[in-house]
Amino acid sequence: MKAEIVIIGAGITGVSIAYNLAIQGVKDIVVVDKSFMTSGATGRCGAGVRQQWGTKGNCIMAKKSIEFFESATDTLEYDDDIEFKQEGYLILATTPEEDELFFENVRLQNSLGIPSRVCNKKEALKVVPYLRPESFTSATYCPTDGHLNPFKMTDAYFQKAKQLGVEFLFFETVESIEINNGKITSVTTEKRTIKTNKVVNAAGGYAHEVGLMVGIDIPVYSENHEILVTEPVDKMQGPMVMSFSKNIYCQQVPHGSFLIGRSNPEAKHDHDISSSWQFLDEMAKTVCDIMPKIGELRVIRQWGGSYNISPDRQPIISDVKSLPGFYIACGFSGHGFMFAPMSGVLITEIVLNKPTSLDASDYRLDRFEDKIVTEYEKSVV
Repeated sequence: MKAEIVIIGAGITGVSIAYNLAIQGVKDIVVVDKSFMTSGATGRCGAGVRQQWGTKGNCIMAKKSIEFFESATDTLEYDDDIEFKQEGYLILATTPEEDELFFENVRLQNSLGIPSRVCNKKEALKVVPYLRPESFTSATYCPTDGHLNPFKMTDAYFQKAKQLGVEFLFFETVESIEINNGKITSVTTEKRTIKTNKVVNAAGGYAHEVGLMVGIDIPVYSENHEILVTEPVDKMQGPMVMSFSKNIYCQQVPHGSFLIGRSNPEAKHDHDISSSWQFLDEMAKTVCDIMPKIGELRVIRQWGGSYNISPDRQPIISDVKSLPGFYIACGFSGHGFMFAPMSGVLITEIVLNKPTSLDASDYRLDRFEDKIVTEYEKSVV
């Protein structure tokens, strides 16, 4: 079997890359996944999409991605509903330091055309009336942030990519990537060998392991983040409510349930995706502190999902100087879903050696030059 390019990973990032390569005329694209589509982080995420960031690059990435989501059904000619609910993010500040930081963030966001605004308590309570006023000091709100269905959004990319000739190989684990004279020559799974000179590592939580197959120690690790879903109720909340300092995000999805998640500062760096009673206990306390009304709902189930985290918690969207034909899209640190449209565009532009649609220098692998260890370097130390 031959391919112009092999993409490892069929989460939303990998499928977006496949679609974007295909619409640029690339033929013989093969996507390989060890399980089914969205089986990794995509299918376990909270699926919120926001433009409220503190760096210019992330603001632009998110803004352009949301612009794609707004027209995705038509663009991808999808015959289903991706369930894009564009009712905003309300981000709560709980300290004077956050008040000041969020004010500066809004100034940056507004300068880039993002319609966020600072809200005092009274204004925030108009957006979400049942917030406990004593639990926060101020907030920021952007009405064009939102939430969409990760399964249907990925399926929309998938269906269009297939129409454009992309081949998907599910339940095939990549076992090795062969290199000859400094160039990629093939990808081998347990079922076949695919001759190719180009590989995209979009393996999410397993991106580090895929990097090691070509002797590159990508400076990322995987970490479990937990989430729960409540019983469905009549609509009572439009925006995502989020607090960094109180470690919570809370979103009511279109069918009425609430998705509520948080990080665990003591999470180990591994591939665990279980969920714990400690998570439920801490989450219940936080929910009742901020939104007592939500605390009255019953929990239906809970689960864990993998964040692939880089040292600066910014994505790695890059080629690799030491190995032509190897490309990386990982380290999204929990934000891969919301950045997926632009991640696909950027990797495609990098693969085709075109100018990128936005400055991608902050996402290059070589920003971690002192943290990248190749097998060759290990051998000469």
